[in-house]
This record gives sequence, structure tokens and C-alpha cells, in this order.
Amino acid sequence: MAVHADLTIMETAVLAEVPKSAVEKAVENKVFRPVSRAARIKGSGTKYVPLRAVAYFASLRSAELSYLPIKVKKIIWASLMRQQALVLAPVEFAPGASLDVERLAANHMETAERYKAARDAYIVTDENILGGTPVLRGTRISVYSVLGRLQHGDTLDELVRDNPDIPREAFEAAEIFARAHPMRGRPSGRPWHNAA
Repeated sequence: MAVHADLTIMETAVLAEVPKSAVEKAVENKVFRPVSRAARIKGSGTKYVPLRAVAYFASLRSAELSYLPIKVKKIIWASLMRQQALVLAPVEFAPGASLDVERLAANHMETAERYKAARDAYIVTDENILGGTPVLRGTRISVYSVLGRLQHGDTLDELVRDNPDIPREAFEAAEIFARAHPMRGRPSGRPWHNAA
């Protein structure tokens, strides 16, 4: 069975609502192995993990099982990866102990699947557009401007109303993408005005 590496480590963390360090620790402990490939964002190679990693982390977080030994976490991960169906079956990780992945992580998986499809369809990086800053396809609207508007009180409905040619899924993906891929470098503007 081919393993499709679909999400970056940070995208996985944002979608599963866990700290990035939790995903990095799973990689470090060899619960699963990421796949390195050319980044979608300009820069060095980025590590990608299967979409099911979102279900894995969301389930452990929801069931408050992050304390499990690494050996047991590897069993849960291996069981998840063996499942062929889209509906994730419960994973038995010890005699009489199982994790109802579908119940615990169904919403997170739906969001992750929608995000991946929308990210691939609507978010592009082109050196000729805003110097390679990720933007919504066919526009000069950066993912960071979408996140900024949402953080400052605008709603997705307002963004769609202001840009009727852009589907809502594009704005949803832009928000997640921007949170998962924060801008690098010094903050712009005059940060000392906010200090005190």
C-alpha cells in the first residue's frame, strides 16, 4: 500500500489541534516517518506526513491518551495505516482497550480532507506574484492578508461577499495555510507602538 504524504508537520498540528512539538516528537520517536520532498513554499525541502496523522493526533488528544507508551502509539498508527476504508474503524491497542477513531476524529478528518483539496486547488506560490508569497489562485490576495482580516474581526462571509468570484473553501484553506506556514523574518510596521 503506497503511503501518500499529504500534509506538512505544521499543517497536521494545526488541523489536529495539537502542538507542533507533539508531531515532531512522534517523528523523533519513529511512530511514523515523514517523507521529505520539494516544498510548495520557496525554501528548503519540507517534511510531509499522511493525512491520517490528523486522525491519529486528534484521537489521542480527544481521548486524553498522549501519555501512552511509544510502543502502543506505534500499534495505533500501524492499525490506522492498514485500514483501507474512508470510515476509520476502532483501533484495538491492548486486550480490551480500543480507540474509537471515527467518533473522536471524524470532524478533524473532514476538515483535513477539505483543506488539502482546497489548498491544492486554490493556493499558489509564484515568484512573479508578491515575490513568491502564497496567494489565492488568479489573485494577488495573500493567505496572510486573509488571516489578518479574520483575526481583526472580519468573517468568512464578509470575505466571500467582498470577493464573489472566490469560493469560501479558498478562504478557509488560506486561513489554515497561513497559520501553518507563518511568515518569516521581522514583523513589519512599528512593533514598538504595541509594546508596553
